[in-house]
Amino acid sequence: MSQKIEPNQNADTLFQMACEVIPGGVSRHTVFNKPHPYYASKAKGCFVTDIDGIERLDFANNMASLIHGHAHPAILEAVMEQLQRGTAYTMATVAELEFAQLLCNRIPSVEKVRFMNSGTEAVMAMMKAARAFTGRPKIAKCEGAYHGTYDFAEVSQTSNPGNWGDLNSPNSVPLVFGTPQSVLDNMVIFPFNDIEKTIAILDRHAADLAAVMLDPVPHRVGLIPATNEFISAIYQWARKHGALLLFDEVVTLRVGYEGAQEHYDSKPDMTAMGKIIGGGFPVGALGGRSDVMKVFDPRESRLLFPHSGTFSANPITTTAGRVAMELFDRNAVENLNALTQTTIRQIEEAIKLAAVPISITGAGSMFRIHLSATPPQTYRQAFQPKEVVGIIENLLNYMYHKENIMMINTFACMMSTVMTQMEVDRLSEGLYRCFMHHKDVLEKLA
Repeated sequence: MSQKIEPNQNADTLFQMACEVIPGGVSRHTVFNKPHPYYASKAKGCFVTDIDGIERLDFANNMASLIHGHAHPAILEAVMEQLQRGTAYTMATVAELEFAQLLCNRIPSVEKVRFMNSGTEAVMAMMKAARAFTGRPKIAKCEGAYHGTYDFAEVSQTSNPGNWGDLNSPNSVPLVFGTPQSVLDNMVIFPFNDIEKTIAILDRHAADLAAVMLDPVPHRVGLIPATNEFISAIYQWARKHGALLLFDEVVTLRVGYEGAQEHYDSKPDMTAMGKIIGGGFPVGALGGRSDVMKVFDPRESRLLFPHSGTFSANPITTTAGRVAMELFDRNAVENLNALTQTTIRQIEEAIKLAAVPISITGAGSMFRIHLSATPPQTYRQAFQPKEVVGIIENLLNYMYHKENIMMINTFACMMSTVMTQMEVDRLSEGLYRCFMHHKDVLEKLA
């Protein structure tokens, strides 16, 4: 029988209790830490307070999902009102319709939309919809790109020098032990932002490719924006060969008012969305061309993709998401992106003053810090060996414990609209002290 949780128990005790009922004590690896994870007590705005009463400035924002920070009053008010009317029904809701209208009006490439419960589900549905529409089995994706926990989407997510193969024909590398060979055989891997090599790889699989899937600013690749030329080349290839162009904008929708795709001449046939569109609640959405999205339409004589989900489009999430996206209007997007550019400039000044070999990449309201003097341009350049990962862990621990600042575990920051110049100054000054404290170690990386 599990031990009763008492008030004021410390993190170590809670973790020991958690390990008895949860594998590893956590339900997501991103919050795992040694000797134990940290436990939140409450959060408001851009601050999170742990169970020991320590308040920290939050630049992680639940892995980029909280565009307005924690417990935004307008979102809370709308959700509380909906809570009184119910949380989920075996019926359609006006909240779903209103949110669908907002997303279709906001993103030109999204003519129709379907709601799910996570970004992983949205990507999964997008890949399956592409297969249903084209009748082809294979999907192509960038080496190193993260697209959630669907087994096909995970392929080559963490490939390394020991298994990634020749750049002209990267290997399809499994993430999870026991991944069927058939999954690997139906995923085609290509190098990010390399037009010549990518087109050559796609040509070899042209008859079997349902779609090419891209994150326009892939975090795991290095948080490097795709070039307009790269996107256009793939779009033209897809049009020539009857394949679809898929965008995973689960993270990158925050980059522009219409998502990162507003910065490209070529638009995707389908877009997976999540994170910020949930207003702090679990969410996923898939939108795209009307003819492609017809695979979901139950009115069709032959339904190609029956799709359901018990909590898909639940009124709590769709209400919170609609309010969050209404608040994240063009002015809010521009202001947050401008504040992020100020943040990057100040951190670059801290890097210069500390005289350490560090660089920054990013787009919109997100950026990533690299332990190299020159910003990486590819996944293989951004790849971090174990010793570098260990140094980053030490830097993050310094920021967390000494500066009381939370960052994403890739040494990245995701900004929120409730942040001001005061928070930016605190981050840049804290990073300067962090760089200076670890200067000897960082200099050896040059």
